[in-house]
Amino acid sequence: MPAPLRMIETSNALPEEADVVVIGAGIVGTCTAYFLARRGLKVALLEKGRVGAEQSSRNWGWCRQQNRDARELPMATRSLALWDELAASVGAELGFRRCGLLYLSNDDAELEGWARWRDFARERGVTTHVLTAQEATEHGRATGKHWKGGVFSPTDGIADPSSAAPAIANAIPALGGHVIQNCAVRGLELSAGKVSGVVTERGTIRTKTAIMAGGAWASSFCRQLGIRFPQASVRSSILSVSGAAGIPPALHTSQVSLTARGDGGHTLAISGKARVDPTAQMLRFGTSFIPMFLKRHRSLALGGMEGVRSGHESLARWRLDGETPMERTRILDPNPDNKQIRDTLKRAQQLIPDLGSSRVTASWAGYIDSTPDGVPAIGETEVPGFVLAAGFSGHGFGIGPGAGELIADLVMGHEPVMDATDYRPSRFAESSWGKVAEF
Repeated sequence: MPAPLRMIETSNALPEEADVVVIGAGIVGTCTAYFLARRGLKVALLEKGRVGAEQSSRNWGWCRQQNRDARELPMATRSLALWDELAASVGAELGFRRCGLLYLSNDDAELEGWARWRDFARERGVTTHVLTAQEATEHGRATGKHWKGGVFSPTDGIADPSSAAPAIANAIPALGGHVIQNCAVRGLELSAGKVSGVVTERGTIRTKTAIMAGGAWASSFCRQLGIRFPQASVRSSILSVSGAAGIPPALHTSQVSLTARGDGGHTLAISGKARVDPTAQMLRFGTSFIPMFLKRHRSLALGGMEGVRSGHESLARWRLDGETPMERTRILDPNPDNKQIRDTLKRAQQLIPDLGSSRVTASWAGYIDSTPDGVPAIGETEVPGFVLAAGFSGHGFGIGPGAGELIADLVMGHEPVMDATDYRPSRFAESSWGKVAEF
């Protein structure tokens, strides 16, 4: 079943030229196009399927600083400010609110790790409250359980994955930009080794700058240009249930995590739990991901042929004048792991007894694309004019606005709003054994 998604209508007219073409209309690509258009550039945002239909509508909806890796924390902090700004300029459809995120635990080691992060974050101006057993039990009274402790990050929040990217995309035409759905990008035209055009199934757009924000499709697209981008995806399964009163808007425990939805229900998921669907691309980059898979081996399980059938991690080369894998699979909509769905619901009902009478309203799966170190790749590649913005490793929704603003700065040659060194795509050529994100 597809994840809930707000459908929007967009133009079918392909512009002949653009200052920048953004490939992929998930939250990162949409925010990038929005900020570029707001700065006066002629932007074309192209999506092979529907705006926000892949992982951008299939995530928890958390917009957090809590437990971020040090390399991502500046982007997370900036993104929260931009979520506020977007909510004011784009409208309530984003569903953004700073409701705070609550973490509860009875594990001493986990609590010690959260306390260390609090000390680290305090030096960077981020507020996180470490909760005593009494405070944690009070915050988590909906569980009816005693807790040893927890943390509460009051300035973090949530947004609505089903409508955030579509709402931002809807604002782009009024700024002079183009948003075009059901239009797959097949490749790039180069002149003297530099980008000179973007080739789509409907024709070519002349441009000197193309941004690849295609999520799980990015590596196979880069391969067409001879660019090595190590990327692997895992299949995560989520469900939504009808509402129950008294549940915190965003609650994480090791057993299950819950997030309030705009329709009054809740999204349920098990953090880190996923299936690894073997693909040719995963085998190619397998050694690069050994540290990450070893660290997370308890939460990952071998999947099936979903990834091969979807075609997003193919090693195939395709022609610019023929059908590509993106046209055969307009939207990545893999089957959810039914066993995990049942386990997630059972855990949630054990954690929150009042959910016992709730009904399942939907279940879905999505591919979370990762880099070997769990940090996104953002920056120009070895092909001048071709910018990569992918590998967000399950964090893209929350930090999407900050990523979009950073990419706009880089494309326009402005002083970046934050240091982009840690995001440079070239780091994977320097070493395939990067440091795996700690949080």
